[in-house]
Amino acid sequence: MTSRIGTYDVELTVTLTEAPGAVDHKFVLLGSGGEVSEGSTLPDPGAALAAVEHFGEEIFFPVPRPDRICTQQYGGPQVAVVTGRFHGREVNSRFSRTDGCEIARWHTMATLLGGISGSTGNV
Repeated sequence: MTSRIGTYDVELTVTLTEAPGAVDHKFVLLGSGGEVSEGSTLPDPGAALAAVEHFGEEIFFPVPRPDRICTQQYGGPQVAVVTGRFHGREVNSRFSRTDGCEIARWHTMATLLGGISGSTGNV
């Protein structure tokens, strides 16, 4: 992806690994003014952009909550790394399915994470 910083409100690259040693899947989401831009490679870029616009601030830049309790459950080996920019702020966010809180984050952003096996929680 050729970066044109300042051109997009949302410029994200997703690297999804479904299992240790598996081939990585890469996706790009580009958007401006709430509209998907050419060059987006996600299966459903419109749904992904809607999720990012709605939950991006909370998901990418969470406020620490010491009172947060996460269930101890395992949702699968999938890992996704999201990098790029969201409304002028640098994003470097890791998603996994290692406990209840992480599984919830994954479900919230499933359309951004590629919509392929594991990305929606259906392993």
